[in-house]
Amino acid sequence: MLRELSIENLAVIERGNARFCGSFNVFTGETGAGKSVLIGGINAILGQRVSRDIVRSGEQKAVVSALFDEIPECALEKMEEFGFERCDEVVLSREIFADGKSSAHINGRTATASMLKDLGSLLIDIHGQHDNRLLMSNENQLDILDRHAGITDKTDAYRKLYGEFLKISRELKKITEDNENREFRIERLNSIIAELEPLGLEKGSGEQLEQKLEKARNGAKILNSATNACRALSSEDGAGAVEMLSDAVNYLEEISDIEPKCAELAERLKAVVSEADDISSEIYSISETYADNEEAELSERMSMLKTAMRKYSRTADELADYLDECKNELADIASADERAEELNEQKHQLAKLVKEKAVEISALRKDAAERFSREIKSELTFLDMPDVMIVFAVNPDKISKSGMDAVELMISANAGEELKPMNKIASGGELSRIMLAIKCVLAKSDDMPTLIFDEIDTGISGRAAQKVGIKLRELSRSRQVMCVTHLAQIAAKAECHLALEKTVENGRTFTKITELDQNGRINEIARIIDGSENNSASLKAAEEMLNENT
Repeated sequence: MLRELSIENLAVIERGNARFCGSFNVFTGETGAGKSVLIGGINAILGQRVSRDIVRSGEQKAVVSALFDEIPECALEKMEEFGFERCDEVVLSREIFADGKSSAHINGRTATASMLKDLGSLLIDIHGQHDNRLLMSNENQLDILDRHAGITDKTDAYRKLYGEFLKISRELKKITEDNENREFRIERLNSIIAELEPLGLEKGSGEQLEQKLEKARNGAKILNSATNACRALSSEDGAGAVEMLSDAVNYLEEISDIEPKCAELAERLKAVVSEADDISSEIYSISETYADNEEAELSERMSMLKTAMRKYSRTADELADYLDECKNELADIASADERAEELNEQKHQLAKLVKEKAVEISALRKDAAERFSREIKSELTFLDMPDVMIVFAVNPDKISKSGMDAVELMISANAGEELKPMNKIASGGELSRIMLAIKCVLAKSDDMPTLIFDEIDTGISGRAAQKVGIKLRELSRSRQVMCVTHLAQIAAKAECHLALEKTVENGRTFTKITELDQNGRINEIARIIDGSENNSASLKAAEEMLNENT
């Protein structure tokens, strides 16, 4: 539960700290004192979207941090999922900068706003002033019923299954639509492949072709020079350099026994003959490479490649990829009938399973709807609405992502009136109490440690307000409850009372958060009663209200 809240430079709150008890806490203060800012600060550490306008004028940033203890198991598991260690206390913090940026931390380590949101949703449930209107939505009514039925795991699994069904249905529809243009597409793909395949396309093939063509264009010159070089080194008529050098070796050897120096020269000349012979062989190999000049063929291929590049607005490498894509698509089309048959079978099996799960969920909803309606009716009777009739109507509907039911919350606010959709007849005060009744019933089955009600007292007064205060206090016996209120009947029921007081100093507005003692509570409740802390009758009434709850 939430134990401490620290706020710096958040709108009218320059610096404020609040400590909370584990049962029933209330916040009071005059209009504009900063109660909504306090709730906004809690929303910030829960990862909700924040505006830079919330930063106090003239400051660089606002900082909000909250200390939680008695952490529920689901929240500890979520922390481990995010890579944080289990612990007895958790500190969530948020910095909001004047330039619009923000940062988040969990136990001092950097986190994301989405992490705060996921973790915070397991620690606090805030019922804001606008949430009563959410009860008007049939979709929200369905979600509330599922929560009470305890089937959210089943509905989540169903939605996943239904999503798979839709995915397969869309793929099958695409294949069917594609079949209408199948023959045209096959002809088109075959035409593209026939045009590109002879080009021998692969990564880097364009550059290789350019290099080959350049060599081919110089082939005649290379062949002529290489041939002449071979002839100069070696020829059949013995006029080549190799043959002439060999003759010189023979002449030297004839006189080597007479002149020893000639023997040495003959050996040296033999090495020259061997090297010249090797060079002649290599030159011959080069000339063989250019003996069959491919310039015409290569020029034609280059022309075809450039034509294709212009036609398809792609580079040579991109054309290679495009050719692969066309071949793959042609293969897919060829196997489309087989794929369609496979998808049809999967769709049939999933449709059967979706129907079975939808029927199961529908039965659970109908069973829970009766119990839920009875329990809400009991709570509303206590909340001074004894004649109200409320029913979760579960009607058959076409199968969709939420199942096969259309859920509508029906209400008869007065005896003898027929049931009508709540979103057409419920007043503001009725909505507040109905939502409180629903929260009280849901609280019996969930483990949410902290509930916050932002002005749950909208539209009520007198005896009804007294009952709401009693119900909130009763609810706080099993979990922490916080409430922003303008009603003395509710404020008097709290275990811990925090007052927000606005002052103006040197032209700047400041809000102070104060935990009230007994005398402070008497004065604050007297102010709520008639707007004055000095009226003896109001002070006496406030003291009596507090004494009734001790």
